[in-house]
Amino acid sequence: MKITLSKLSTKDLATLSQRIINSSESGNFPVISNHPLLTDLKTMFADYDEVYTKQIYSGKGVNVAEADKERDIAFRSLKNFLNGYQKMATMPNYNLAEDLFEIFKTYSLNLDKMSYSSQTAQMKKLIEELETSENIQKLNALLLLPSFNEMKAKHEAFELLFAEQAGANANLRQMKNASAIRRDLERILKSFLGLITAMKDVQDWKLLYADLNELVKAAKNSTLNKSENNIQQS
Repeated sequence: MKITLSKLSTKDLATLSQRIINSSESGNFPVISNHPLLTDLKTMFADYDEVYTKQIYSGKGVNVAEADKERDIAFRSLKNFLNGYQKMATMPNYNLAEDLFEIFKTYSLNLDKMSYSSQTAQMKKLIEELETSENIQKLNALLLLPSFNEMKAKHEAFELLFAEQAGANANLRQMKNASAIRRDLERILKSFLGLITAMKDVQDWKLLYADLNELVKAAKNSTLNKSENNIQQS
């Protein structure tokens, strides 16, 4: 019953382990049902299954990027309007647009091209200054209060998602290293199969050996079939 466990895919190793555990616990083989090695195998497999059924990262990166894109659009829309309006001296309140555009310049007109953290810090300051009573009156006079509120809302939505992503990724990083867990599972599975092989000529173990040997053969064949398919496709 020979097999190189390290050559099995993540899924195939999980499948083989689960099948061996199920067969050993089927009730057909009392000789192994309460064995300490089987208990260890079940424990190691549970750890392995937990890691490989979860994402390595939180999966929120796409949502964060989309939220950042939306706040960039809101920022540019308000910035570009103020920039254009301030240049039209014949328009009412164009001077208010000049004042507000200067505030944008203070915190960078290229704010939307900064890193997440730098942009967040600058946006926070920009919004705080635009929220003063004097500037709120200017925005209102230019009928830009809805645009400002949208930019603020988009920024807050981004901050919320970014915080969720950071928290989720931190939790995932606390999990035991996936490679280490796989090595632990391979080690205990190898010991378990070694025990079954060593006892294969003992009467009570013969059927168990035959049963698990078929499972190992199936796992080996799965690996061989994948290799052949890759060769044919290359």
